[in-house]
Amino acid sequence: MDKPTYLKFLVSNAAAGSVIGKGGSMITDFQKDSGARIQLSRNQEYYPGTADRIIMISGKIDDVLKAMDLILNKLLSEIQSEDGDDADQRSKVRLVVSNNCCGAIIGKSGATIKSIIEDSQAGIKISPQDNNYIGLTDRVVTLTGSFEEQMRAIDLILSKLTEDSLYMQSMNAPLSYPGVLFAGIHRVPYAYVHPPVGTATYNANYGPNGVGARYPSNKEDRGNSLTIGVADEHIGVVVGRGGRNILEISQASGARIKISDRGDFMSGTSNRKVTITGSLRAIRTAEAMINQKVASVSES
Repeated sequence: MDKPTYLKFLVSNAAAGSVIGKGGSMITDFQKDSGARIQLSRNQEYYPGTADRIIMISGKIDDVLKAMDLILNKLLSEIQSEDGDDADQRSKVRLVVSNNCCGAIIGKSGATIKSIIEDSQAGIKISPQDNNYIGLTDRVVTLTGSFEEQMRAIDLILSKLTEDSLYMQSMNAPLSYPGVLFAGIHRVPYAYVHPPVGTATYNANYGPNGVGARYPSNKEDRGNSLTIGVADEHIGVVVGRGGRNILEISQASGARIKISDRGDFMSGTSNRKVTITGSLRAIRTAEAMINQKVASVSES
């Protein structure tokens, strides 16, 4: 098929680096080998409510599918090198689709999505609209299954979307979400509090215990603080080996993160206190990254 189209999907910051390659070498090769154009949102320009960047592939439909094949193969090979044979079961593809185009995937009484699932054997889940973000009109379509099942589902979904005139009208929409406003963090047991005393500090540029940690002079940045509860058994995945995960979260978000000592729980729970301090944007990003780490353990 020669009809021009596009596809948007989400990747972690680390995966975005793998797609770009050293000096842009990998993305150049992907574009040359597929004939498609590949664009990424800028560093720290994330999909609302996540710490994930957006990749957009555009061109003829066959070229877009070829580029998607190359990118997913690359990312899957990296997961396999870390996780071995479990990589297929753990890999997910998260497509970004405008809310008013999701009907093309669902079909009348769900007939289309049922047909796509039966044909591809992939799992397909369409997120509800996120009411925490004012002005966000996109939804996330998550595909699970083997590489072949995911690629077949992408082929079928993209063919349906390309037939939709509304979908094609959004082809030149920006990859960032400047007009989307966060409606506030209001999920229990989260609450804005000052950092608790006697907690372990991790900072992007410094090691555990906040040795030499510098605090910004900006009053707005210093004044925002959010404490969330994380189950004691999940603290390990938030911190990571040698504090690697929490340093990465702090570095990517620009927030400071403190975790309460063992046995210091949120009142009435067995959840440790994780206090995030910084600008509202930094807090939002760090919170999303922490939730992502915890969700990855809960789902496995």
